[in-house]
Amino acid sequence: MRTETPWGPWDPPPLDEAARLFAPLRTPWWIAGGYAIELAVGRAIRAHGDIDVLLLRRDQLTAQRILAGWEWWAADPPGTLRRWLPGEILPPHVHDIWCRPGPDAPWRVQLMLDDTEGADWLFRRDPRIRLPLGRLGLTSTDGIPYLTPEVQLLHKAGSRRPKDEQDFTAALPVLTGDQRAWLTETIILVQGAGHPWTTRLRAR
Repeated sequence: MRTETPWGPWDPPPLDEAARLFAPLRTPWWIAGGYAIELAVGRAIRAHGDIDVLLLRRDQLTAQRILAGWEWWAADPPGTLRRWLPGEILPPHVHDIWCRPGPDAPWRVQLMLDDTEGADWLFRRDPRIRLPLGRLGLTSTDGIPYLTPEVQLLHKAGSRRPKDEQDFTAALPVLTGDQRAWLTETIILVQGAGHPWTTRLRAR
């Protein structure tokens, strides 16, 4: 779905095309965002304005090699988009990178950087929440790695935009008991016990 932004239009590739771009990587990567929820559910849910690919911060420069010849722009908060220079290690507060094949092309892929400590993934909004890296992702029947739905929903729980509510509703029936328990516990830790998703998670 093509969408307009102050920095130019977004026109994300189909999921399988994005996966082919990153398939040569020898470091971990996962499809994230709404597409991760769709891979968990096994069906399309809604239109998408972009496509997110999660990398570990320690592996960030692999993105420059896999997207050689592209433009990479770091989303440097608050509200600044700047060139990501070849070989530059981004500061810890930069989590998102916009990528496009050239200056006249639309944005195609958004990279997301998450932190680690040893063999654990750390939740960027609260480092008390962590998981072994082996539990961070799943693989679709087509061989596409994607962020596990409970982790993706934890990210979405803080925003609760209409699309996040839509994704939560679609994912809720496929979450296992362990996934629901982990998501409930972490939402309460970050957002408080009054978050409406916790009631629906417990009701399952």
